[in-house]
Amino acid sequence: MRFQTELVPATLIRRYKRFLADIRLEDGREVTAHCPNPGAMTGMAEEGTRIWVEPNDDPKKKLNFGWRLAAVGGAMVVVDTSLANRIVGEALAAGLLPEFTGNLRAEVAYGENSRADFLLTNGNARRWIEVKSVTLSRQAGLAEFPDTKTARGAKHLATLAAQVEAGDNATMLYLVARTDCDHVAVAADIDPTYAAAEVAARAAGVSIRAYGIKATPEEITLVPTPLHVG
Repeated sequence: MRFQTELVPATLIRRYKRFLADIRLEDGREVTAHCPNPGAMTGMAEEGTRIWVEPNDDPKKKLNFGWRLAAVGGAMVVVDTSLANRIVGEALAAGLLPEFTGNLRAEVAYGENSRADFLLTNGNARRWIEVKSVTLSRQAGLAEFPDTKTARGAKHLATLAAQVEAGDNATMLYLVARTDCDHVAVAADIDPTYAAAEVAARAAGVSIRAYGIKATPEEITLVPTPLHVG
């Protein structure tokens, strides 16, 4: 996934009200950027963090910059959680993940008032896929999800389990949106309800997969080698 507009470097001053961040551009200007991440962003939103933002001149948008990447330690982290589906969707469409083949559709209604991120169909066989962006890391090499309580995430797991019980296939796909982790686990101490939902989903037959990324200020790509989960 290549960025449509060239990202510009900046320094984070503070992130607040979940979706706002005050930043300092390299020319010294201080502006407010959109922070497209509803999570806790633990370890990613410290004052002085080097970040990259995407400028825009859309008159319909209140803010002229969107926060996309952050340099944390020696890693590049994708702050914008909405990019996860684009990254995974491009990988699926390009056939980079041999386990996941078939006719690809995005945002397909299923369950109770839900939309699956992706649906793959092969004849009568169907595979439902939910994607989660993983940015939390509290231990070297280990990524964890979630970084805050997520009732929506638990609902997705339950819905996937219901699809398996109805005869379909289903996968929870964790996209580790940082470049320094090769292992993924559920942060049960942060959200025990989500952790219990994943245990139940596994027992029902939902497959759990995880993949990492390569990221630069120019593009982000999925690395097709599966990461260890659990």
